[in-house]
Amino acid sequence: MPRRLVKAYFLRRLLLIPPTLVGITLLVFTITRFVPGGAMDRMLQEAARGADQGGRSSSASTQSQGGLSEEQMEEIEEQFGLNKPVLVAYGQWLGLVPRETRISKGEFGARSGGIRADAGSDQRTQVVLRGDGRLVDVTRTPDGRIDAVFAESDRPVSDEGWKTRLESPEDRVERFQRRNPDSSTTPAYRPRAIIYQTRISGLLQGNLGRSTVYNDPVHEMILARMPIAVYFGLLTAFISYSVCLPLGMLKALKHRTFLDTASSVLVFLGYSIPGFALGAILIVHLGARMGMFPLFGLTSPDFDQLDTVGKIKDLAHHTVLPLCCYIVGSFAVLTMMTKNNLMDNLAADYVRTAVAKGASFRRAVFGHAFRNSMIPIATSLGNLVTVFIGGSMLVETVFDIQGFGLLQYQSVIARDEPVIMGTLTIAAFLMLVGHIISDLIVATVDPRIKFE
Repeated sequence: MPRRLVKAYFLRRLLLIPPTLVGITLLVFTITRFVPGGAMDRMLQEAARGADQGGRSSSASTQSQGGLSEEQMEEIEEQFGLNKPVLVAYGQWLGLVPRETRISKGEFGARSGGIRADAGSDQRTQVVLRGDGRLVDVTRTPDGRIDAVFAESDRPVSDEGWKTRLESPEDRVERFQRRNPDSSTTPAYRPRAIIYQTRISGLLQGNLGRSTVYNDPVHEMILARMPIAVYFGLLTAFISYSVCLPLGMLKALKHRTFLDTASSVLVFLGYSIPGFALGAILIVHLGARMGMFPLFGLTSPDFDQLDTVGKIKDLAHHTVLPLCCYIVGSFAVLTMMTKNNLMDNLAADYVRTAVAKGASFRRAVFGHAFRNSMIPIATSLGNLVTVFIGGSMLVETVFDIQGFGLLQYQSVIARDEPVIMGTLTIAAFLMLVGHIISDLIVATVDPRIKFE
């Protein structure tokens, strides 16, 4: 096959990764925006609980917002981009659209003690810059623009990178109604000056954001869980392939014997038991009743005080039960796939022809049939790259192992959008790369594959 065709094929596959990732992440990002129970709902519930526990009275409008003032509600919206359309907010998360930071506001025509400051206050206001503390004089021009200068020097704020915009009463009403769709009344708003800075920071810049639950950087949370995923992923892959491939070959060669029947019963018995259910059984009997293995965690509380040999023994002691739950489900699929593929190839004409020409049965099996039997199995080898984010959230929940699967599960339960998007992006990317690697492996094993 021309090498040029192979390069062109894989180049097309690689170029398809970015648009596929955009489609996946945009779909999930949109869903998380409209599913109830997000960051704002959670903060409203926490504020409502705090207000109830404090026993303080509040107005009807404040109670309807869970104990938060309108200014606090707007800050939460701006923090998570909820005040922007979905595509704009997605562009900010992606790192293509600048984010508004250090947002400072000033209302035109504001009253102080029920008395208007002066006759021209409808066109002027003052804003204290957030994170800066300097005072800015803002003037609204007849054509709808606003001029903002520092009060101490009359120098435009734009000289230091600040941007300005005018928020009309209609814009504020629309924002209130979007935030309170069940409200029958709308407050009377005045125009407002918004002064802010912009910063581009998103996925393309390596920033996955911060967790809305723990306030930790998402990339640090993911990196902290990856060693556990890699540890169990490599162990599971090594044990599965080193046991299932020889066992599948043995079952094919000993078809319909006692060994084949007994091993099939054991394999399918393990396959029929969910990993988390097996984990619960092992914890109860081997952990709680017999005391042979630890009940939870991956290490003991005094792990850091042990020597190297002690750490290895402690880690292995904690690994046995969860590892059994990880590998029990993959044994049946891989074993039976190896057996069935090898039996099909042993019955093929080319194997009988090789034996008829004088080739030994061992050479016919290992030199011809076995290689062709590995072609379907090779399609799954590329997915081994997902060991970096592998794991079972149910098994990790049962054994209280802080792995990648448990992180995904906890982020979905808590509606932690930044963590959901971060884990999804990494998992989807590795899955797509794994499929490409699988194609390359299959093409290497099977010369009949044509890339056109």
